[in-house]
Amino acid sequence: MRRIQFIKFGLTVVVTVSCLFNWFCSSEKKIDDPYKRTSYANLSDTVKYVGMETCKGCHTGIHSTFIHTGMGLSFDAATKQKSSADFSSHPVVHDQYKNLSYTPFWENDSLYFLEYRLEGADTVYQRKEKIKYIVGSGQHTNSHIWESNGYLYQAPMTFYTQKKKWDLPPGFEDGNNTRFNRIIGLECMSCHNGYPKFEEGSENQYSFVKNGIDCERCHGPGSLHVREKSSGILIDTSNAIDYSIVNPSKLPIDLQFDVCQRCHVQGNTVLNEGKSFFDFKPGMKLSTVMNLYMPVYEGNSSAHIMASHAERLKQSKCFIETMKKVDAKGNSANLALKPYKNALTCITCHNPHVSVKKTNKDVFNETCRSCHGESKKPDCSLSLDKRKIKNNDCVSCHMPFNGATDIPHVSVHDHRIAVPIKDKEIESIRKFIGITAINNPNPPRESKAQAYINYFEKFGMGPAMLDSALYYLRENGKIDINKNITKLIHIYYLKKDYATVIKYVDQVKSLKDKLNVKQYDNYYAWTAYRVGECYQQTGNSISAKQYFELAYQQAPLIPDFANKYASALASSGDYSNARKIYLAVIKLQPKYAPAYCNLGYLVLVADKNTALAMSYYDKALALDPDYEAALSNKAALLAFKGDKQHAVKMLNRLLKRNPSNVQAKELLKSLNTIQ
Repeated sequence: MRRIQFIKFGLTVVVTVSCLFNWFCSSEKKIDDPYKRTSYANLSDTVKYVGMETCKGCHTGIHSTFIHTGMGLSFDAATKQKSSADFSSHPVVHDQYKNLSYTPFWENDSLYFLEYRLEGADTVYQRKEKIKYIVGSGQHTNSHIWESNGYLYQAPMTFYTQKKKWDLPPGFEDGNNTRFNRIIGLECMSCHNGYPKFEEGSENQYSFVKNGIDCERCHGPGSLHVREKSSGILIDTSNAIDYSIVNPSKLPIDLQFDVCQRCHVQGNTVLNEGKSFFDFKPGMKLSTVMNLYMPVYEGNSSAHIMASHAERLKQSKCFIETMKKVDAKGNSANLALKPYKNALTCITCHNPHVSVKKTNKDVFNETCRSCHGESKKPDCSLSLDKRKIKNNDCVSCHMPFNGATDIPHVSVHDHRIAVPIKDKEIESIRKFIGITAINNPNPPRESKAQAYINYFEKFGMGPAMLDSALYYLRENGKIDINKNITKLIHIYYLKKDYATVIKYVDQVKSLKDKLNVKQYDNYYAWTAYRVGECYQQTGNSISAKQYFELAYQQAPLIPDFANKYASALASSGDYSNARKIYLAVIKLQPKYAPAYCNLGYLVLVADKNTALAMSYYDKALALDPDYEAALSNKAALLAFKGDKQHAVKMLNRLLKRNPSNVQAKELLKSLNTIQ
């Protein structure tokens, strides 16, 4: 009889303004004379965020309308009042690829999602998670977040309000359903909500999150402004700029757009070296913190993605021509109060303090008529009869309301204002021809290389993206390799060219010291993790363990790193320390299946405790019914205990999900030879 093998560890508090001043500004040094400033003083690192409740103390009217805007309603606790969804029909969403179904329901005032699998009339698996937050104002969608010990993840159901339809979230379709495992990282949180308190050394653990985008996301940190106003330092803003707080309408046009583009361009964001998503403040050039890349296509110019408003507007002839007119008059963006008031910008049509739902259509159409003729004789080629049918609505023709290419069941106005094009053009095939940084005409080569890496790793584009990334990186000698080592490691790791990674690692002296720097995005920690994987794949377990340890030390709150390091310890026979880390991971993130599976294997090998091992495998499978390592290990343990029937059933269940699993095939074959 063949030996059976197991898979290895593969009350909101109200206070006075003066109290707020003392609390927020006690450690803030005097910056300069408020009357002699020519630049925004609140961009200094010494100026702190004060929160929307503080702003509300003086700006009650603005606050009362802003909280009903898409930004003000962007994020909140999952309550019946917040939800825009329809639960009346007991909706069920089925993922045909993974044979999993989902249904939302309320228990008293708490929202839950149930994930389950049916075989015939039997429910063979179910998992229930409480929804903590709802993302989205409800104008287009409600997405949902669940939480485990501060770790935030997107849940696998979204309500599409325009179609009143429940479905899988964007990116979960076509076999890509990550179930309850899509992390809500800083990039997601920093656009869909106010700035959170983020736990460094993690990817998605937060000690505090706000409820909605707040004032300071567009105006910058406010402690200096609060201090000066509470001290009686007032500026007549009708003839001067108050440089204690940013007013986006008084910024130069490129900086105006940067405020909006920070979130209203959904693209491929590459942070500059040493920067984080906390670093951009209104009034700064966005390119000093990050570059935003978009794919460039040939054909079908009408196709656009959901959050492409600013980028599409800048392609409009209306925008281009009004910019020329303003610039021709010689207005200085640094001297005039609102130099681009008469140009077409985002805030020409959109008052960010008032909901678009409360904005009359005439506001938008009057903007068009201000350049294109009076309402009685508009400059329009459409016949009078046809204009009457459309109620002289310029927007309906020139900013068509249609579907976005990246989000299902959602329609938005295309902000590329243009003369309607023919159906033939709309149906033309788009051909990818490259990428461009829309906020920086000359991004660094390293940034562009990372953008191509992201298109492969995050957006699922083909392996040619990695070759394009290499084009922007030099690797012709030690100087080049030292300079570009982290990105070269990233590329060749994704190419699964582990030998080349190790070759380059061997050429860089003190790589571990270079990577021993903590970052918000944990890029160096991920680099160490990738190096460890490459050593492991090539049989060097000692070096692999060293780099897994480095990744774990840099980012101990990332369960993957802790789990991998513990597995390396266990493989080397250090069961005691491996066990401590596995238990620490489970305590930190009790919904992390791999730690249960690996701990099950450890207690089986080290303690010969089959009952405890089986319980850990079952805990892993309760979280993920298709977790292959847990299925294989449980099958092997069942076989070891003489329960061949259930072992075979477990392996067939695995192979139904993944017919190419080699270990499962071999184990099943060995079981079939047992008489």
